[in-house]
Amino acid sequence: MPEIAKPVDPFRAYNWRLEIGGAQQAYFTACSGLGITVDVIKYREAGSRQIVRNIPGQVNYEPVTLFYGLTPSREIFDWMFAGVEGRADRRNVSIIVLNSQGIEEGTAPRWNLENTWVAAWRGAQLNAMSLELAIESVTLVFDRLTRA
Repeated sequence: MPEIAKPVDPFRAYNWRLEIGGAQQAYFTACSGLGITVDVIKYREAGSRQIVRNIPGQVNYEPVTLFYGLTPSREIFDWMFAGVEGRADRRNVSIIVLNSQGIEEGTAPRWNLENTWVAAWRGAQLNAMSLELAIESVTLVFDRLTRA
């Protein structure tokens, strides 16, 4: 009798952590934009007008936006300000998915963003009529993405 495959639960979107330069950062609330696009180069094969070949072109890594609650810490703002002053402070960043118990395990996805720097910062929306957290965001750009 064939063995029945054990179902695998997908990872939860709320259980993740961030490392910047090897140091764990635990105060980010959301992460969006993680992606890669490969440009398509089309060329027509010599001698045949009907055949168009597609080959991979330039790789484009999508910017990643991180959202976090406003705190007295200036660490992220100072990291961004290096770029404002014309010197991109490049750091390696890892986005690590945790299991449903909040523990990193060997099978969980880990995306490594190499030579990352802050390209944009958005301040928190302030509203005296709201009870929501003040959320800021930073947009990161990087040279290479790998998945461990």
